[in-house]
Amino acid sequence: MRRNALRLRLGLAAAGLIALALLLAGIGLTFILDRVLDARTADELDRTAKLIAGRVGLAADGHPTLSREPPDPRFATPYGGLYWQVEAGAQVLRSRSLWDRGLDLGRIEARASAATVDATGPDGGRLIAVVRPLEIGPPGAETGLRVVVAEDRRSLAASRTTFLRLLVPALAALFVVLTLAMWLFVHRALAPFRVLQTDLLAIHTGARTRLPEHFPDEVRPLVADLNKLLDAQERALVRARDAAADMAHGLKTPLAVLDALARRTGPAEPGLSAEIAEQARAMGGQVERALARARIAASGDLRRRTCRVAPVTERLVATMRRLPEGGSLDWAVAVPEALAYPGEEGELMELLGNLLDNARKWAHRRVRITGEAGPGWRRLAVADDGPGMSAAAIAGIGRGQRWDESRPGTGFGIAIARDVAEAAGAQLDFGRSELGGLRAELRWPEG
Repeated sequence: MRRNALRLRLGLAAAGLIALALLLAGIGLTFILDRVLDARTADELDRTAKLIAGRVGLAADGHPTLSREPPDPRFATPYGGLYWQVEAGAQVLRSRSLWDRGLDLGRIEARASAATVDATGPDGGRLIAVVRPLEIGPPGAETGLRVVVAEDRRSLAASRTTFLRLLVPALAALFVVLTLAMWLFVHRALAPFRVLQTDLLAIHTGARTRLPEHFPDEVRPLVADLNKLLDAQERALVRARDAAADMAHGLKTPLAVLDALARRTGPAEPGLSAEIAEQARAMGGQVERALARARIAASGDLRRRTCRVAPVTERLVATMRRLPEGGSLDWAVAVPEALAYPGEEGELMELLGNLLDNARKWAHRRVRITGEAGPGWRRLAVADDGPGMSAAAIAGIGRGQRWDESRPGTGFGIAIARDVAEAAGAQLDFGRSELGGLRAELRWPEG
């Protein structure tokens, strides 16, 4: 998946939000657990305090006594984590678990009901304690007591640790499930865009001319605008083709008249006639190249058309054999049937026709046309056994110069071929062929 894919970015954003939500949920559940543990422990301690309060008595010297101790064995184990003590003024009765230490409750405000406070244990640990006031004795001569029951928070911490050991894997599993569910949701939500991509590809390949209308309401305005754009472009292309044809008729006729006038004035003014004819041919070449560029621009729409190379090559070679000097040449064609050019058939005919016509003019005996296909690339080459081209002449093609002035024609065929190739995304290069002459190689990417 590409780094900038919308599905990847939405999936990562959803995963991040899910992780944040689960983290906050885990923190909140842990906080709630602490409050629940404290409340449950305080309730149990209060019940124990009530039990002890029901068994408290006073000795003759005012010292508190307990008829029977609570049954929990932790009260009888030194530093056992569960403690009680009964306070009657300066007289204190405490559990064996406190050993020889008392509970440090700090300063507690007098209250008529039980209170839950934090305390310090005999071993310095943190305790949760319930303090319940008590009055015993005959009416009017009651003695105020205070019953304290406390539990070490380390036992609560153990329960909290056990809860977290269960909570973390559960939240991790929930994260995986929710992330997968969100990923499927994003995949489903982006389904209309995948369909739109397929339909646009059909337009590029020429299988469709417009986009269908069966899209959700959120995507339909975009589809409608794209269809309007396609329709407007089609109308613009038709107008451009018509304008190119009108320009061809409007310019070629005056140039033909100039050429005829040059031939007519030849006997009287041979120098002037030759100069007019030469300039007329140069202007004709520029007109041909401008018209070729206009046709290329008119075909540059969204529809990516292709055509098979082999049939076009066979037809052009058959035409070249009927032209002067073409019948005496050995034309060798080795083009795979599956080789396809990324353009219309007319563009390929104009491009390849110029290359073959150039080879016909300059070849001595042989012209070879070969095509190849490799991983990610396609290639078509035209080679002849003529004199070839110098590096300076090849460089002049890119500047629109004429190099074959000793042969009939305008001399702009190769330059036009390069323009057509570049418009289709192909690259046209020239060099020395294995036959000794010029090698023109046309190369373009697959698909």
